[in-house]
Amino acid sequence: MARDSIMLLGVNHKKTPLEIREKLALSSGYEEPLKHLCQIHSLKEHYLLSTCNRVEVLFTCEDPEQAKAEVLDMLFAGRVSQKQLEDCIYTHRDSEAVQHLFTVAASLDSMIVGETQILGQLKEAYRHASDLKTAGLILNRLLHKAFSAAKRVRTETRIGASAVSISYAAVELGRKIFGDLQGKRAMLVGAGEMAELAAEHLVGQGIAEVVVVNRTLERAINLATRFKGQAASLDELVEQLAETDILISSTGATNLILSKKDVASIMPRRRHRPLFLIDIAVPRDLDPEINTLDNVYLYDIDDLNNVVEMNREQRDKEAVKAKRIVEEETIKFMRWLEAMEVTPTIVELQAAAESICRIELEKTLPRLNGISERERKAVERMASAIAGKLLHHPLQYLKAEQECIKRQERISLVRSLFHLNEEN
Repeated sequence: MARDSIMLLGVNHKKTPLEIREKLALSSGYEEPLKHLCQIHSLKEHYLLSTCNRVEVLFTCEDPEQAKAEVLDMLFAGRVSQKQLEDCIYTHRDSEAVQHLFTVAASLDSMIVGETQILGQLKEAYRHASDLKTAGLILNRLLHKAFSAAKRVRTETRIGASAVSISYAAVELGRKIFGDLQGKRAMLVGAGEMAELAAEHLVGQGIAEVVVVNRTLERAINLATRFKGQAASLDELVEQLAETDILISSTGATNLILSKKDVASIMPRRRHRPLFLIDIAVPRDLDPEINTLDNVYLYDIDDLNNVVEMNREQRDKEAVKAKRIVEEETIKFMRWLEAMEVTPTIVELQAAAESICRIELEKTLPRLNGISERERKAVERMASAIAGKLLHHPLQYLKAEQECIKRQERISLVRSLFHLNEEN
């Protein structure tokens, strides 16, 4: 009568190099791999998450070792060597699996702790599992509890309030200067990873328009298309700056791409509206003398690093609170799971008692000649009350939190004492 195990297998950015993650990523979407997992008879329920930074399989089973081997073979066999797979795969079981899932949902295991994207990815993955009905009673409840744990972390801590990446810090500085980025126009100079991250944060803050400027126009067009923006060549930089509120520059240029003279030339046309410039390139893209102009605010990567470092200390303090919330929610779920474990035995025990009462009443009541219907019901209630009182202590024994005797041992003892393992 032991309950099924909850297992979680995965690879992520912390333990697995990008070249291996690329091979293990499930690029075909969720439907096909979820259907493949349905073919593994040792799995009872299953759920799958695949992002650029992690691939995780969550499932319930009776035989963990057999199920693990079959899942790895089904999803990852032939993609990487067995040695590579063994080196990077992590395995969590029962409470460890639950806590890991809650940690991921709360964004405590993300590359940027506190980011909100992972929760949306978890919900999207759950929607696919739900549509294909691969998640049942246990995983449905577990995933909903993961979502509520993440909401608690977001509500009760400030884990996502502090910028902890250079790109995010750049956008946060812009928001502090303008108060609100709604309706503002941003220009990204460069089309690499830093520019991409900055674009994501800008769009998330409600920026009205993004313009991408790059030496290679094709790359500018590709990035601008992703964010429904515009592309421009490097030769158009100064002209585009006249209508820009925020500029974030992150090119690989060896010389300055924007001088004090260039910026000064467009300020009269802007009627001296504030211009916010962020230079996150090394070496610098923007002339430091630009900062001497009125209504122009220039920050370089050292300024942002100081912001990030201060925020990281604050975030680490908030992470302590967030981890406590995750532990609390894990304990609550495991208690529910343990209660589910004893439920079949409780139901059978109560059914056995009711059966004995019914049999004995059927033997006794016909011998009591002349009793009224009211007296008959009183006898039945008395028999039921006696059975209930006799079962009170065994039921309390099953439900109690006793570290000295494991719950499964208590279940086995009660089932043996009351002959619940026998056919009749």
